Amino acid sequence: MDGYAGKILYVDLTTGKSRTEPLPEKMAEDFLGGAGFGIKMITDLQRPGIDAFDPENPIVFSLGTFCGVMVPGASSKWGVAGKSPQSNALGEAYSTGFFGAEMRRAGYDIVVVTGKARNPIYLYIEDESVQLMDASHLWGKDNWETEAMIKEDLGDPGVRLASIGQAGENLVRFACIINDRLRAAGRTGMGAVMGSKNFKAIAVRGTADVTVADVEKFKELSFEMYRRAKGPATEKYRGLGTSGNVLVLNKAAAMPTRNWQDAVFEGAEKVSGELMNERYVTKIQGCDACGSRCEHVASVNEGPYKGSYSRVEYEPIYALGSCTGVDRADAIIRSVQLCDLYGLDALSAGVVVAFGMELYEKGLITKKDTGGIDLRFGNHEAQTEMLRKIAFREDIGDILAEGVARAAEKIGKGSEAFALHIKGVEMTGYDVRGLKTCALGYAVSRRGADHQRHGAYGPDLKGTVDRFSVDKGRGQLVIDGEDLYSVIDSLILCKFNRGIWNYDEMAQMYAYVTGLPMTGEKIRHAGERISNLARIYNIREGLGRTDDNLPIRCMTDPIKSGVAKGSLVTQKELDILLDGYYESRGWTNEGVPTKAKIDELGLSEYYQYLEGLTKKPKTRKAKGKGRAK
Repeated sequence: MDGYAGKILYVDLTTGKSRTEPLPEKMAEDFLGGAGFGIKMITDLQRPGIDAFDPENPIVFSLGTFCGVMVPGASSKWGVAGKSPQSNALGEAYSTGFFGAEMRRAGYDIVVVTGKARNPIYLYIEDESVQLMDASHLWGKDNWETEAMIKEDLGDPGVRLASIGQAGENLVRFACIINDRLRAAGRTGMGAVMGSKNFKAIAVRGTADVTVADVEKFKELSFEMYRRAKGPATEKYRGLGTSGNVLVLNKAAAMPTRNWQDAVFEGAEKVSGELMNERYVTKIQGCDACGSRCEHVASVNEGPYKGSYSRVEYEPIYALGSCTGVDRADAIIRSVQLCDLYGLDALSAGVVVAFGMELYEKGLITKKDTGGIDLRFGNHEAQTEMLRKIAFREDIGDILAEGVARAAEKIGKGSEAFALHIKGVEMTGYDVRGLKTCALGYAVSRRGADHQRHGAYGPDLKGTVDRFSVDKGRGQLVIDGEDLYSVIDSLILCKFNRGIWNYDEMAQMYAYVTGLPMTGEKIRHAGERISNLARIYNIREGLGRTDDNLPIRCMTDPIKSGVAKGSLVTQKELDILLDGYYESRGWTNEGVPTKAKIDELGLSEYYQYLEGLTKKPKTRKAKGKGRAK
């Protein structure tokens, strides 16, 4: 196989030993890379029911098929998978930048890390050399300090890193992994899994070539894709970036505000993409070999947050802006920077702070709990300080660091009604009460509340369907998006470039790079296979139909204003949506893949986890456990 490095690296932090195995060709064809590799590896290697912080819980770093070669939006994509400390089920996150390409050049497609180091370490990979390096001097440092210190220690400014900050060290359940300073493998708490292993960072240096099977055909197709990547399909991302969604979604009454008490933010103009680009964006840059350049980097040059800088994207603007009621662009930029430094998933962090704000305003927590902070909606100073308290688990931050599901269980007093999560993972920034196809996508999302597993907001916002009604046909729309995104996250292609590809072109690129035969139908089938294996994994870990749900507020509190005023999702509507989805998937009415479907997808070896589940699988709720030691 060309393209792939052809090796899997296994590292045991307990023994300090490492070994390699060849990447099976059939695995490459059936699961492609990235998401497919990660989900298969944790399903195969994990002990069913293992705790996320168990030393033997593997954390798997996997590269996209096209990592290291000049495919637009794909040249440095990587993913990480493991047991999520938020959902007790599938954890997965994806990032880009330059780290992934360096790992492919070092000669690996997958790195599996198990065990727990006695003292803090970082993993240093330089081609065939694999070393565990002392990280005691790095423990307690933020991500940017960690990157600078490791580069200095190694005497190599070109080494690429993925690391955790203080949030990961302190086992904040929504801690993330940061690479290239501004890039995050953000969701489902993979940074906390690293922290539980005393695993501070991976530093990678690679010098090997990445070969391509058919150079001439690859170049021809790649040049065409670069041409498209610079065309109208990506204009939005090159122009304002995703922050351009602020005013669009606000106008559609789909921008969750003050912990989802409404869906229209009166301060939207003050934090819009238009304002960010006019006043704060100082640089627009791209990832390795990218032809689109979507990364809008903003700097604050005056005021209390002078010197702050971060990427500006819609989701963090929602989470740390409208969701917390903060309408200051400079404060949002600083808040995102703090998340990067501490290693907090900015999306979950904002929703967690907003949850705390609502509890404070309703009198369920007081200044005694917050350490003197006036934790009201819109208080930007309180927000930045609370992010620090969460990362270091101080005062109420120790409880909020557990995420809203566990925090609500600990606090009680009816706070569950204000906890915006699905499967223990906090909601991203599309108000599903008035986007009912999207609501289904969120409910069934394999990694909890998330729009990046399905893209089901598209049919609603584009007017393909009536966004305020439901029917069983929405299931197929969600499935089409899920399976496409499973392919995209396995190859791994940039979702901002999704409009320039079709399945046949993905298959052609796969064949030209790897030399393995591939068709558009076969690659679509791989997406369905990956989606189904993810479902099998979650069922094995105790999830079922009752977990394919929406936050209480989305089903009881209608949107208060705007074009979606009065809209919510009832249980009856959700049941119609779920029934249609399961039927279209070829699953039982309780959401269990049938043996016929499993056999069709070549997943028969995993049917052992589904046998006897003719009724609803046992549901495991997010438990209110204290901080893991």
